[in-house]
Amino acid sequence: MSNRSWRWNYESRILLGALFATLPALIALAAALWLATNDVTRTVAIWGGVAVLTIGLSIVVRRNAVYPLYTLSNLLEALREGDYSLRGSRARRGDAIGEVVLEINALAQTLREQRLAVEEKSALLAKVIATLDIAVLAFDADGHIKLANPAAERLLAANANELAAQTALSLGLQDCLAITDVRVLERSFASGSGRWEVRHARFRENSRSHDLLVISDLSRALREEERLAWQRLLRVLGHELNNSLAPIRSMAGTLSKLTDREPLPDDWREDVQGGLRVIGARAEALARFMARYTQLARLPPPSPRAIEFGALAHRAALLEQRVVVSIDAGPALQLDVDPDQIEQALINLIKNAADAALDGGARVSLRWRRNDAELHIEVIDDGPGLPPSENLFVPFFTTKPDGSGIGLVLARQIIEAHGGTLTLENRHDARGCIARLHLPAPAL
Repeated sequence: MSNRSWRWNYESRILLGALFATLPALIALAAALWLATNDVTRTVAIWGGVAVLTIGLSIVVRRNAVYPLYTLSNLLEALREGDYSLRGSRARRGDAIGEVVLEINALAQTLREQRLAVEEKSALLAKVIATLDIAVLAFDADGHIKLANPAAERLLAANANELAAQTALSLGLQDCLAITDVRVLERSFASGSGRWEVRHARFRENSRSHDLLVISDLSRALREEERLAWQRLLRVLGHELNNSLAPIRSMAGTLSKLTDREPLPDDWREDVQGGLRVIGARAEALARFMARYTQLARLPPPSPRAIEFGALAHRAALLEQRVVVSIDAGPALQLDVDPDQIEQALINLIKNAADAALDGGARVSLRWRRNDAELHIEVIDDGPGLPPSENLFVPFFTTKPDGSGIGLVLARQIIEAHGGTLTLENRHDARGCIARLHLPAPAL
């Protein structure tokens, strides 16, 4: 028989402890009675009364010791069952059981507040997921769908009840679950075909691995961006074409009326020649415009090679003769870039800065600094600053009377082809504009 089979429980130990606590007094009482009288009947009666009183008091002690423990057990059981509303009463500080009851009450209140916060956050998360225009699907460890938001229902052309019994295999999503991180796919779903960005991640719940799929429709966003880009481009193209075709049309009408007159005026030849010169000039301008468009559309990919950036920057600055370009040289460093394209980008930016500076103090500066694995280049002018327009990087958009509208676009296209960025912003310390270029640089 093991030790646990005969060990007394807590209540029995409390009762036995109370009885043993009275044992010395009983022994002393028995000795006094034995010495005081030889009357056996009286002794037995006294002993019986003392025994009954002792057992009764011990039972009271046992009850008072056990009852709070049952209260604690009920409180802990309520916590285990998730009922955080139950509280222990008549607890006070300075009492051992009271201290425990108060701590359990505080724990219940903390757990209640935490559960309420989790439920509120879960409700917010559920609403956010429900309002997303991106399909979100969660699969359990067996591959069954356990969560699908309304966008996922539209994507798979099924409601939540129909999807609940489906697996990734039955829905044809096993290729999406094979993706390790992010991938753009050309494929068809029940709602249609197109380009989709699929993100796959894993998470754990109840010590089991689950899968999360996030599927975004890129086709609609790309179509909208393409539509907006065409609108901007066509608006600028239409403006440029109208600038050339309107005078050609007007001059052609004037010459037609002139040649229809009988008799012809004496100076008709000079008028016709002047009109033809206007038509020729506008046609030549239109030809230059198309040549610039071809240059922008046919920019070749970079052919990088190692170059010393400082020499390239000085060479680009010397080409601007209208203003003096001050150079605040940074550290000497080698870059793996296409020198012709990077120099052309710098020339375009310096030219734009010089154009702006001619309306100001005619000061242009070029400086560069290295920051970790990036080269930061700044072209600064003291001109009137940027115009209030969102079309600065729209091809053929220009605010200058004789501008081509491709300098900034070409510069940004070159910089981005090299993995960098180009931004424009007005100066905060003075009048003028800053063009900032960031290019990848070899690690130190």
